Amino acid sequence: MPNKQTLRTRRTGPITLLSLGHACVDVYQGSVAALVPFFVSERAYSYAAASGIVLAASLLSSVVQPLFGALTDKWAMPWLLPVSTLVGGAGVALAGVGGSYAFTVAVVAVSGIGVAAYHPEAARLARTASGGSHTAMGWFSLGGNLGFATAPLVVSAVIATGGLGASPLLVVPALAGAVLCVAALRGVGAPAAAGAGAGAGRAAGGDDWVSFMKLSGAVVCRSIVFVGLSAFISLYVRLRAGGGEVAGTAALFELYIGGAVGTVVGGKLAARYGRLPVARWSYALTVLAVAGVVLVPGPALYACIALASAGLYVPFSLHITLAQDYLPRRVGTASGVTLGLAVSVGGIASPVIGAVADATSLRTALAPLIALPALGWLLLRTLHEPETLEAAAGRPSAPAVPEPAADATSRPGAPR
Repeated sequence: MPNKQTLRTRRTGPITLLSLGHACVDVYQGSVAALVPFFVSERAYSYAAASGIVLAASLLSSVVQPLFGALTDKWAMPWLLPVSTLVGGAGVALAGVGGSYAFTVAVVAVSGIGVAAYHPEAARLARTASGGSHTAMGWFSLGGNLGFATAPLVVSAVIATGGLGASPLLVVPALAGAVLCVAALRGVGAPAAAGAGAGAGRAAGGDDWVSFMKLSGAVVCRSIVFVGLSAFISLYVRLRAGGGEVAGTAALFELYIGGAVGTVVGGKLAARYGRLPVARWSYALTVLAVAGVVLVPGPALYACIALASAGLYVPFSLHITLAQDYLPRRVGTASGVTLGLAVSVGGIASPVIGAVADATSLRTALAPLIALPALGWLLLRTLHEPETLEAAAGRPSAPAVPEPAADATSRPGAPR
């Protein structure tokens, strides 16, 4: 019988590779927002036109990602990981070629489809490799956050070499990511693991669609705030704090890198306090932090960005495992919806933010984002902690931690 060290090694090896591959894929989600200031400066796009590019990457992704999730519930498709990584990278790499707005929108949309195809199967395999550990899933999510965080640095470095025309160089992370995905699939035994995961899902308890939809509503609120800040924080900081292009890139990097830290912290906090309490505290913190981003002037704005980043990202991996446990028979669908909504649906709101900014000011356009985490917090207050997939299937998992008694009133049917 394998000892604890052997089991830990078997878990951390594939998770590390999946996390690194996740980083390479999510470079392309962060790259779209990072390219916005350059489209504005080099092509004189309006706020609305630039945010339309963000919408192109988000709209198709948010629609097709649940579809890919449903497909992975029926069939193991590990080949999606390297293929989708290459497609996601190719679309962004072509975004700066030529000056056609229609062409730019089209290739960015293709990139969004590639990114969408990656996440459901990757999340399923990560859950299998992690053995239900919140901390391990946090490390998997950390990879994506690091990809987001490095995107503005990578984009700035590439565009500095030759303007938007140098964008084909952005394909390099996709090539590296495809290699990492192949290595990860060998480590986790992808076809067998994915099939086993699907079978476990079918053997688990019934799906709780009401709780899943409430969770999805909270994820949408988080998504709109995150994508809205991602698309415009670089421009906003230039206006509010000065410092030019460097200041804007630094602010976007801070928004993303703070999320990388928050995701790991979220997994550790959830192992101690429970997933839902940690998620609720995070949404409450985000209300105050986003208010600070909108209202606080000068250098203090950077502190508010850091707090907003932490509040938005601490519950990120917890959304995934909660969704999978609410829909144990449809793990791929749950992963596709939560991961898709978490980074895609918010892009649908970005043109609205851009249009309001063109008509009034960017500060006025960002102000409504303060209310959305509060709405998400209210939705989370109505949820209960689900049984984990591993417990339902009779497999060992990370120790479950009961919610504090103070949260008992949030359980259905509890006395109030």
